[in-house]
Amino acid sequence: MLIAQKTKENNIAEHVIYMFQIEDIIRANTLDLDTIYYSIIQPQIKDEELAGSYKQWYGDLIKQMKSGGVEKTGHIDSVNEILMELLMLHNTLLNLIKEKKYVEVFEKALPVLKDFQQKSNSANINLIEVGFNALYAKIILKLKKQEISQASEEGFAAISELLGHLAAYYKKMKKGELNYPNN
Repeated sequence: MLIAQKTKENNIAEHVIYMFQIEDIIRANTLDLDTIYYSIIQPQIKDEELAGSYKQWYGDLIKQMKSGGVEKTGHIDSVNEILMELLMLHNTLLNLIKEKKYVEVFEKALPVLKDFQQKSNSANINLIEVGFNALYAKIILKLKKQEISQASEEGFAAISELLGHLAAYYKKMKKGELNYPNN
């Protein structure tokens, strides 16, 4: 909850990946709030008031997952909204503003994104979400202590750089500091 708030304010890319993790934690605990409370929240948080806030937060997320039909796969509406905002910003940076550095970073990541999209059977998912899925997959591989090839590490780095730039522009956009060309 606190990490989600902080990452949403400071780095939207980290926030999205964090929320992917939270959704999977909820799924791993069969969307059971008591299981989450006794196995995750209570052992880590000794302050009862804060633990209660976390329980409510997880409870709200469980309700969102159930009402959104994403108990097994997919993302809650608030995460999907952020992904759509990021996609729109991405398209704006490429096609409207034609931000030179962003275009360079995107072109560097594009072959890796397309390769991951193909290998993960994600043809129906836009490249920005594919990038988030790739970085989340890397986290899962690391948690499983699976080896990651040098080529894959380089690919992940290119995607990470792209999403880092996109997150920085997102922050500017939210502050009203993104300059659009006059047409």
